[in-house]
Amino acid sequence: MEHSSNRADYWRANLKVLFGCLVVWFLVSYVFGILLVDTLNQISLGGYPLGFWFAQQGSIFTFVVLIFFYAWRMNAIDKKFGVAED
Repeated sequence: MEHSSNRADYWRANLKVLFGCLVVWFLVSYVFGILLVDTLNQISLGGYPLGFWFAQQGSIFTFVVLIFFYAWRMNAIDKKFGVAED
């Protein structure tokens, strides 16, 4: 019984990290890069309009950071639940 509870908790923690990453991905790529592009373009970052920056470089930087965050967080969750690969 405890084993299935542990598996459910592990899966819940995994989905929580995954959902958080997908929310950030959606905000950066779709909301900031498309929906709010005209509003963000009124702000300049490094000489470029912020909306353009999010649509080009910002989303790529954010996605790379998300990959490292996801790997780091999943390793921590794996260790917490005793399923880490060592």
